[in-house]
Amino acid sequence: MAEENQADTNTGADQSDVADNQASATAAAGNENPHGIVADEAKTARAHRSQKVGAVVSDKMQKTVVVRVDRLVKHTKYRRYVRRTSKFMAHDELGATIGDKVRIVETRPMSARKRWRVIEIVQKAAK
Repeated sequence: MAEENQADTNTGADQSDVADNQASATAAAGNENPHGIVADEAKTARAHRSQKVGAVVSDKMQKTVVVRVDRLVKHTKYRRYVRRTSKFMAHDELGATIGDKVRIVETRPMSARKRWRVIEIVQKAAK
């Protein structure tokens, strides 16, 4: 019994020493920010990015398309649904043309007005 208790206390001490060594190793490697918080390697998951589906209304630019996104909003007074339209400039590597239905995703700012990227052409336009 006494030997088991000693073994348990030794492993607990060994584990804390290992944790201290790992923390000092990561701090020495430069993974520590100015506030003293160690960056966790497992937290590399990205936050949810907003996605929208809309129709391409302009493809006159190089690698940029203008996407019109329609949504229905209930009018506060009349309780009827009203169609609202928004236009987004999106970076296009896939070669979408006017009339295509595309899915766009939020991304980093690529220019003054371009903050979206085309990730999929949902439906090609009828020719």
